[in-house]
Amino acid sequence: MARRVKAFDQDAPANYVAGLGRGAIGFTTRSDIGPARSDDPTDIAATGIPGMGRGRGVPLPQQPAPAMMIPPGGRGSGTAGVGGFGREVDASGDRGDYSEFDEFSGYSGAGLFNDTPYDKDDAEADDIYAQVDEHMDNRRKRRRELKQLEDMKKARRERPKISDQFADLKSSLKGVSDAEWEAIPDIGDHSLRYKASQKKSDIFTPVPDHILDTRASTTASNVVLGGDTPLQTGTSISGMTSSLTGLAEARGAVLSLKLDKMSDSISGQTVVDPKGYMTELNSLKITSDAEVGDIKKARLLLRSVTMTNPKHAPGWIAAARLEEVAGKVVQARKVIAEGCESCPTNEDVWLEAARLQTPENARTILATAVRHVPTSVKVWLQAAKLEPTDEATKLVLRRALEFIPNAVAIWKAVIELEDVDGARLMLGRAVECVPQSVDMWLALARLETYERAKQTLNKAGATIPTDHTIWIAAAKLEEANGKDAMVDKIIVHAMKRLRKYDVRIDRDTWLKEAEACEMADAPLTCAALVKHSLALGVDPEDQKRTWMDDADMSASRGAIVTAKAIYHHALQVFPTKKSIWLRAVALEKTQNGPRVMELLENAVQNCPQAEILWLMAAKEAWVGGSVEQARSILRQAFNANPNSEEIWLAAVKLEWENDEMERARALLAKARSQAPTARVWMKSVLLEREARTHGDGDAKAREEALLTEGRTRYPTFEKLHMMAGQFYEDLGDLDGARKHLRDGLASCPKSIALWKQLTRLEEKTKGEMKARSVLESGRLKNPKNPELWLEAIRLEARHHNDKGQENLMAKALQECPDAGILLAESIDIAPRTQQRRVSLTALKKKDNDPAVCLSVSKLFWNERKYSKARKWLERTVQLNPDFGDGWAYYYAFELKHGNELQREDILNRCIKAEPRHGDLWCSISKQTLNRKKKVGDVLKLVVASLPVINIPQVVAT
Repeated sequence: MARRVKAFDQDAPANYVAGLGRGAIGFTTRSDIGPARSDDPTDIAATGIPGMGRGRGVPLPQQPAPAMMIPPGGRGSGTAGVGGFGREVDASGDRGDYSEFDEFSGYSGAGLFNDTPYDKDDAEADDIYAQVDEHMDNRRKRRRELKQLEDMKKARRERPKISDQFADLKSSLKGVSDAEWEAIPDIGDHSLRYKASQKKSDIFTPVPDHILDTRASTTASNVVLGGDTPLQTGTSISGMTSSLTGLAEARGAVLSLKLDKMSDSISGQTVVDPKGYMTELNSLKITSDAEVGDIKKARLLLRSVTMTNPKHAPGWIAAARLEEVAGKVVQARKVIAEGCESCPTNEDVWLEAARLQTPENARTILATAVRHVPTSVKVWLQAAKLEPTDEATKLVLRRALEFIPNAVAIWKAVIELEDVDGARLMLGRAVECVPQSVDMWLALARLETYERAKQTLNKAGATIPTDHTIWIAAAKLEEANGKDAMVDKIIVHAMKRLRKYDVRIDRDTWLKEAEACEMADAPLTCAALVKHSLALGVDPEDQKRTWMDDADMSASRGAIVTAKAIYHHALQVFPTKKSIWLRAVALEKTQNGPRVMELLENAVQNCPQAEILWLMAAKEAWVGGSVEQARSILRQAFNANPNSEEIWLAAVKLEWENDEMERARALLAKARSQAPTARVWMKSVLLEREARTHGDGDAKAREEALLTEGRTRYPTFEKLHMMAGQFYEDLGDLDGARKHLRDGLASCPKSIALWKQLTRLEEKTKGEMKARSVLESGRLKNPKNPELWLEAIRLEARHHNDKGQENLMAKALQECPDAGILLAESIDIAPRTQQRRVSLTALKKKDNDPAVCLSVSKLFWNERKYSKARKWLERTVQLNPDFGDGWAYYYAFELKHGNELQREDILNRCIKAEPRHGDLWCSISKQTLNRKKKVGDVLKLVVASLPVINIPQVVAT
């Protein structure tokens, strides 16, 4: 018999790990390790607690364990407590896990930091946290409380309590009698218990078929018999044999009655107005509980007022109006009736009572009122207003005059109802009863003839000597009847009489009266008032400034005659003040007045040294078509100002514009000898250039000689150097033109126009490389100059160098960030997708620059936003009316998208503005062929040269 090996009875070999051969590895669980904290095993063993279990009770005898093996904890280990009951707790009460933690309230029980001492730092931290919480709570406390209050009011308005809605109605229950209480029907039992019991009893069971058959046969026999009760027999038919359609017929009859009530008895149309019905619904006032409470409080308060002081009329009026607001008109009438009884001599109470009544009842109330207060003007006027006819109104008003003959308001009311003759009679009586009424005297004077009106005004002046309006009316009367000489005398006499009676009227009042006279078509009276009142209360050293301000204010209010009168008086006091003459002439020209030439002639006589007045007079005569008069004025100007450059050039222009070239040349030669200036030499060169253009063979030599001598005399005058360059360029001598331009730059290195002209000459002859070099030199000598940067950018654009153009623009904006011409060019050259962003940037930096506004308008024009484009074009010409390019684009826009009126308006405004600047404008207007063209013709030429496609109706003449 073979011996059986007991493998499981032997110890495991060294380094044995179960399952290692098949790839398994050992692992340890928490049950194998035990709790993180445990008491001393000896103490636990000593206690002898039953149920300790293997691994937690008394230690087992030590046995050799296999290598790499961890002894099991046995039953009761793992996360359980001692012996498997509860959890282990340390000395501080902590169980060693998260069993007592809650996400909302934290740790329960003893607390997480209960064993930590609470010191001063902890107390200070708690105080700081409490202060922070209090501060955060108070930040929006008022707003939060207001919101809560508003929410509460809103909730009360939307869902008011029934008790609050009927709070004001409960007070009326005290007047209900016992019989009325007994007549109120019982509401019955509508509780849920009663309804439930009724619901249980309302159980319906299907009727058996044999009952239905029996009922059907009975009904059939009833129909055969006619449904009548047999009178000859002693039998009767049950009530069940009634017609089953009776209920439906009754309902139909009721509906028919309702429809008949709502229909017209004649035409059959409905009398229910849907609009009126909705209006009636809208007029229903839903009173909230808050309003009900306020009305109740106010009612109690006013009731107390009327009871404690029944003679206080405002209390009764307030109480009546409160009831009216509450919707109780009848109660309001009762309250005000009590007020009339308590305050019968107060007119306001009677008027309020009449207001609350219908017109018929109001007349009755006012009839009673006039017996109690017969001297009340308001009561009589209200009574007259309620009368249905004019005759009845007259009777009431005349009856009122018997009681109060000095009531001006009643006199005015009754006079308004009369015809002219009746009004004259009534006014005659009125001035006797109320002699202090100025209006009555003036009204009577207006209705009388001239002689009787004079007598009336004399009586009025004697009766009321302290009123100035009577004297003004007398002056206007004389002016209206052609007595112009009397106007000034009357005003002078009025001033003396008023000073005699110590009546002081300030100058502002007099000026207002003067403006009123102007509106009444009395210019002589207006001028007389201004003449004799303008110096009142003004110091001599302040007169000129004050009077100019007065004239400006009057003109701004549309009182042009008053402003002219002020200027006229100021010129009499200060006849040698050039500024006053200029203001007076400008005002006269704005009104297209006929006295412009007369004013200018007087101006040059009083201010012979004022060159501008001579020039304005000569131009006015020339524009008026009188060339000889203009020459005469300029000859007088020469005598007064022999060395005046402006007058010499004006005389030259006059002859030049009238094609008197020889006269103009002679005047220029005389001016070069008597009043030599750089401008005189420039005009001389321009005259010879135009003569050369028109075929004068000797003009070329004269022009060259003038240029040579002029540049020698005035080397720093840049325009002579520019004209020399243009002269040689026209002749084809480009080297000579270049030489003269470089000589000019040597004398005028700061001349931007010379740098630009030389750049374009070099671009034309030697190409863009040389032009770039010239511009770089110019920018070095003239740093931060936007015009040179712009010329360089446009040079690159002309040669299609987009990258160079972009780089130069970036550098230019860095050096000149606020230059309007550069910002406008940046908008024009930006890609279409970026133009909006670039325009916003430009407007932030320079929104008041006309060039920027023009570029923005072109942007909107390209985007077909025509209203915005028109707005920005209007802004452009308003910012700078002298900017010709803005007018050109505006006129082009109206030609393409406007109507005839808009085009004419822009053209006329441009002619009036007379623009002289702008790149496009100057490039056209300064050409020799266009020098004599008018502003409107130049505008059309500039529009024709614009890069805008399909512009109709552009006529370049």
